[in-house]
Amino acid sequence: MLIKEIGAAIKKRRKALKITQPHLAALAGVSVNSLYKIERGEANPTLDLIEKIAEVLGLEIKLEVKKQSCNYID
Repeated sequence: MLIKEIGAAIKKRRKALKITQPHLAALAGVSVNSLYKIERGEANPTLDLIEKIAEVLGLEIKLEVKKQSCNYID
């Protein structure tokens, strides 16, 4: 999942719960500016930070590793 997609999911859930950015930032222990950048896909947050925000919002983080098909010709 790209950082823009993560940010969009956070923003969508925050709005669905009617939580302001300052309130979510306080609950997650992050600055409002950092949260703003994350929601816009302009930040490179750590997995720990994403996990904190997701926990506050009741979201589950799912990591998938996709196998790339290799077509090697010998």
